Amino acid sequence: MTADDFDELYAAGSDPAVWAGHPAKDRYKPEIFRQYFDAQLTSRSTLVFIDRATGKLIGCSRYYVAPDQPQDISIGFTFLSNAYWGGATNFEIKRLMLDHAFKSVDDVWFHIDPTNIRSQKATAKLGAVHAYDAVLDISGSPVSWMCYRLTRDVWAKVKSAQGH
Repeated sequence: MTADDFDELYAAGSDPAVWAGHPAKDRYKPEIFRQYFDAQLTSRSTLVFIDRATGKLIGCSRYYVAPDQPQDISIGFTFLSNAYWGGATNFEIKRLMLDHAFKSVDDVWFHIDPTNIRSQKATAKLGAVHAYDAVLDISGSPVSWMCYRLTRDVWAKVKSAQGH
């Protein structure tokens, strides 16, 4: 991710439906998205997703270390343009990120807002299981999260079942 990605990434995330299940439901507004973008850029661990057919940016995600699982890696702060929902895109993105993460750790964590049913379902499709709920400061203030854990072994089985 670079500073030059703002306009294209904002275009991918400018539909209110993209953020309906996220804690910051108004992130489709340019000034709110700018705060999100700047935080992701500052993290230096955010990856952008590019549609190979169009060359356009369609979303992003990042790695981070959660305060309650510092020995592991977490994946989050993810969004994907709603034009890509319901297909294979999320799985492919997460496959690449998870394969990379599992080179270094045995467990990967996802922290999901309790109201974000769409992300809970998508994360469960990856093989992650809801391990516990916690109040954590992941993005600047303590809030409630559903903490999902995916183990290397479970991920290998999910990938195999998907033909990877």
